[in-house]
Amino acid sequence: MIDLKLLRENPETVRESQRKRGEDPALVDALLAADTARRTAISTADTLRAEQKAASKKVGKASPDERPALLDLAKDLAEQVKAAEAAQAEKEAAFTAAHMAISNVIIDGVPAGGEDDFVELERVGEPPAIDNPKDHLELGEALGLLDMERGAKVSGSRFYFLTGQGALLQLGLLNMAIRLAADNGFVPIIPPVLVRPEVMSGTGFLGAHADEVYRVEADDLYLVGTSEVPLAGYHSNEILDLSGGPQRYAGWSSCFRREAGSYGKDTRGIIRVHQFDKVEAFVYCDPADAEAEHQRLLGWQREMLARIEVPYRVIDVAAGDLGSSAARKFDCEAWVPTQQAYRELTSTSNCSTFQARRLATRFRDSTGKPQIAATLNGTLATTRWLVAILENHQQPDGSVRIPAALVPFVGAEVLRPTR
Repeated sequence: MIDLKLLRENPETVRESQRKRGEDPALVDALLAADTARRTAISTADTLRAEQKAASKKVGKASPDERPALLDLAKDLAEQVKAAEAAQAEKEAAFTAAHMAISNVIIDGVPAGGEDDFVELERVGEPPAIDNPKDHLELGEALGLLDMERGAKVSGSRFYFLTGQGALLQLGLLNMAIRLAADNGFVPIIPPVLVRPEVMSGTGFLGAHADEVYRVEADDLYLVGTSEVPLAGYHSNEILDLSGGPQRYAGWSSCFRREAGSYGKDTRGIIRVHQFDKVEAFVYCDPADAEAEHQRLLGWQREMLARIEVPYRVIDVAAGDLGSSAARKFDCEAWVPTQQAYRELTSTSNCSTFQARRLATRFRDSTGKPQIAATLNGTLATTRWLVAILENHQQPDGSVRIPAALVPFVGAEVLRPTR
């Protein structure tokens, strides 16, 4: 949720953020009205409760002649209090709904617009010159790494098996990410992948993209699409000690996405699938440190991409392409030879205090006063990376060179076709 102080003191900042996102700025005025109505209802209920309390005290001290009138007054005030509390609850619910409807306020400098309005910040490496490149699925099947046909037979479309050295390649990639994170002060965590509704909602995943989330209705639990979700819930309703700096976690989990609305997009191979594995960095910090921490996360992502030796670019994602929780997001997109295009491998988002406010995660400032923490997240490795590795390192004979950093995990410097 956005900061109410910012809303009240500078509503135009919030309206402008909504405009840049392509969302309705009128929601800001609806929240302001709901905030005023809520505060008025609270004041009315408090005043009536005070009057009822005072009247009750008078009854105990009243003479027999005064008591009936005072009892009638106390009864009338009790009814008014009951009605006022009902009105307060109604206004509170309307306020919460209006508050939850507004996306995070973007950081100054985030480009306005939609998916195609990003700003390219940098390109790293040169796309390889490959004559008639094979795509990752053709390579993966020929090398015995990937089985989409049996994945579909067992689970349906957009499922797959990673087999043999394909499984080793993914495990090596994820282990490398966890090792890098641990060496940089992150606490490795394997979290639950089923979470309560309040945690899923608290991270902002039950808004506009709720149809992307798998729900287990019988248990009222949700399958996570990223370990960002359980890691954000890890310290919900807690006060953190950030006196030693940010608290950093690296979550390794399977992730699940329905890919609703993506029919016909990336149906071939493992670019867009329903289940994949990922190592996700997650940070809690003082909001004053959030932008610097965002750059650090991007730096660790760059280090991982350097280890897999693929060309990539860094983009500043436009406001309309941000998730509701993100105030700013940087993507690293790797070159995919068969598509002659850059495709997303990593994202890192600064969610400022948006998630922590929903999940009641605080820290004590230098004076000891509790304040809302900031949260950030960023991909360190995921199944999709296999696409970039296979396609960029393919050889003319159909073999694939394994990046040096992954050779110890895979057990081979070159993978050769099995058929």
